[in-house]
Amino acid sequence: MSNMKKKKMTTAQQQYDALISTIEPKRPILKNCIRAFLVGGAICSIGQILQWFFINYYNFDEKTSVGPTSLVLIFFAVLFTGLGIYDHLSQWAGSGTAVPITGFANSIASASIEHKSEGFVLGVAGNMFQLAGAIIVYGVFAAVVVATIKMAITWLGAM
Repeated sequence: MSNMKKKKMTTAQQQYDALISTIEPKRPILKNCIRAFLVGGAICSIGQILQWFFINYYNFDEKTSVGPTSLVLIFFAVLFTGLGIYDHLSQWAGSGTAVPITGFANSIASASIEHKSEGFVLGVAGNMFQLAGAIIVYGVFAAVVVATIKMAITWLGAM
């Protein structure tokens, strides 16, 4: 709030503000930053390990290994969201779990799970659309299907 718009506080409000500042626990900023760094770094490291795995064992190159790597990260983020693990991890790690692809998958899955009692069309799919939009949801679904087919073809070709 700018200083020009700031109203002067009464004596009682100033006393209350002073009391609250002494009672309110201090936030452990350094500890929170370390937790976010460790968890976010672990998620990114898992992504790099997955990419290395797809490059070395399935003969993908750096460009084509991005799809299956993203698919696996999205799958586990949604699975852990459904099992309630991702919520506990995000409470502990804070913004470290907001790594773009897993955080986005978690937000879509959370909205769907929250409204599952309304049915699959109006509850689950409707709230995914509300949060992410139809293009993103079907884009991710199409990526899953295409990546699965590509992996199956690559795996069968390697035999």
